Amino acid sequence: QVQLVESGGGLVQPGRSLRLSCAASGTGFNIRTMGWYRQAPGKELELVADITGLGSTRYSDSVKGRFTISRDNAKNTVYLQMSSLKLEDTAVYYCYDYGGAWGQGTQVTVSS
Repeated sequence: QVQLVESGGGLVQPGRSLRLSCAASGTGFNIRTMGWYRQAPGKELELVADITGLGSTRYSDSVKGRFTISRDNAKNTVYLQMSSLKLEDTAVYYCYDYGGAWGQGTQVTVSS
């Protein structure tokens, strides 16, 4: 059973950067599509970005050009580099394995 552990969340000022990490257990990481989702207070869960095992990526329009998803298959880890953060990026960020496993979530708060 795949387990996902996120890290890297925190409090950051608008315009600054933050990097989230998601470490995955289990085998076959290199062929699995991985994603980052987020849920802001009072809003629905939304896709932020995802990346296939071959490295193809897609992003939501709200983060395109500011966020970068990447993966290190040797470390079974997927990253989300967030730059030029905005107040509206405040949310709980979840790592998702498209085989069906979710991480526990990590809070990102953008505030001055």
